[in-house]
Amino acid sequence: MNTILEQKFSVPFHYPVCFTEDLFDPTNRIFVEVLKGDRIPKVLFVIDSGVADTHPTLISQIKSYAQAHSNSFILATEPMIVTGGEACKNDETLYHKVVEATHLFGIDRHSYIAVIGGGAVLDMVGFAAAISHRGIRLIRIPTTVLSQNDSAVGVKNSINAFGKKNYLGTFTPPVAVLNDFNFLKTLDDRDWRAGISEAIKVALIKDLSFFEWLESKAEALARREMEPMKVHIIRSAKMHMDHIAGKDPFEFGSSRPLDFGHWAAHKLEKLSDFRIRHGEAVAIGIALDSAYSFLQGRIGEEDLIRIIRTMKTLGFDLFAPELKGENLIQGLKEFQEHLGGQLTIMLLEKLGKGVEVHEMDSDLIYKSVELLHSIQENSSLIPS
Repeated sequence: MNTILEQKFSVPFHYPVCFTEDLFDPTNRIFVEVLKGDRIPKVLFVIDSGVADTHPTLISQIKSYAQAHSNSFILATEPMIVTGGEACKNDETLYHKVVEATHLFGIDRHSYIAVIGGGAVLDMVGFAAAISHRGIRLIRIPTTVLSQNDSAVGVKNSINAFGKKNYLGTFTPPVAVLNDFNFLKTLDDRDWRAGISEAIKVALIKDLSFFEWLESKAEALARREMEPMKVHIIRSAKMHMDHIAGKDPFEFGSSRPLDFGHWAAHKLEKLSDFRIRHGEAVAIGIALDSAYSFLQGRIGEEDLIRIIRTMKTLGFDLFAPELKGENLIQGLKEFQEHLGGQLTIMLLEKLGKGVEVHEMDSDLIYKSVELLHSIQENSSLIPS
């Protein structure tokens, strides 16, 4: 005799994504307003070393803020400084240090970890928070364009392992995402530019009007004008949030439309030993899949010209030597393995609308690479 009991329940998730300036000015209450509970909680701050270096008064500002709001939270210990960039996801000792800190300073499920930094640090610290006590409340404070307009608003945390990007990770929503636009002012030109690729990605597959807006503002964004940067970040973040709130937020299926351009980007980062930053790799991946869509006859030449022109105006390189050779195709296999199930790749049906395919032609990929190489070498949009 077989006895089968079926368990079924649902858990709602909700969290604010806030946009502000001067987050740790004592008169700004956004941070304390996201803290919950019937007791004064401990907060462990973990800060990206690059952010700490470019904002030398940040730690003193946090301490002053904590003192001004001592009735709302207490600092668990001195803020931790951790290595920034992709290196923090490749070095497993770093997430162990964060986990160890939760043990040493009594950070429990009623406490908070507040992580300040770029997307890689947010990924790593988020992973450490998710596996400590089976989940410590996480507040993300992203400091790059890419993390403010895309990665920080979602539910994913991860580190790299076995030479593969994001191999270990969790789907764990944060308590809140707090974006301070002032952090963007100290970014170098590469990091200012790189994150815009994620906005181009979501615009190309979901919203023609947003792509047209980015197209019209490309020169202003390249000049580092702050107002269009703010508008683009909020609009991109909202589109990413709307998608995440849809039918598959924890990616149980094989469809990941927001990964347009990413199958090649993830491989390209690894092949370049992370010389190429994530947003830069995504720009190349978008150009590659757009060229592939063009060569397949899905989009017209003028469509491809508009995509290439916009990204070149922003200052992106659209080709890298690592695209050559068979290693790139291995990225397709690794992308499918990461997703599970059948291969699912997003291409362009037209500007503003994506289409999913379940196979790609290797020869046509190589032709797309050659097309991008020609564009780069000839300094023209579409070679004759």
